[in-house]
Amino acid sequence: MSQGAPIIGEIRDEDVDAVTALWVSAGVVRPWNDPVRDIAFARAASQATILVAVIDHRPVATVMVGHDGHRGWVYYLAVCPELQDQGLGRSMMAAAESWLEERGVWKLKLLVRADNSAVRGFYEGLAHLETQSISFQKGLRGSPRADDAN
Repeated sequence: MSQGAPIIGEIRDEDVDAVTALWVSAGVVRPWNDPVRDIAFARAASQATILVAVIDHRPVATVMVGHDGHRGWVYYLAVCPELQDQGLGRSMMAAAESWLEERGVWKLKLLVRADNSAVRGFYEGLAHLETQSISFQKGLRGSPRADDAN
């Protein structure tokens, strides 16, 4: 694959299938999360978006970012497996931070599974601090699984 400079922008209709495939290949999809539904949900919200890095007309990295007016949240940070460790993840996080800052959001939160040491190290390298918070959740009507882990 030739590697031009990535162009980062918001997801477009024609990106949805490629983004879904990217998420599967990068291992960020879980059986209880429907990626197509998650994409549609984020795109319908004024407080969220999916940023996509494109190289040679191909989505190669993504990050879903949104906020509640106080805290920003990041989901679905994904980089094509063959392009990992080349700075795309860092670029996507910087783009997510900029998106939030442009909207006046001053805090960024994200969730990482406790056993995912590689990803924990990635975020620590970006100056993210592990908090002492405990996350609670409850599946609501429409949830594919009320007992899913994340």
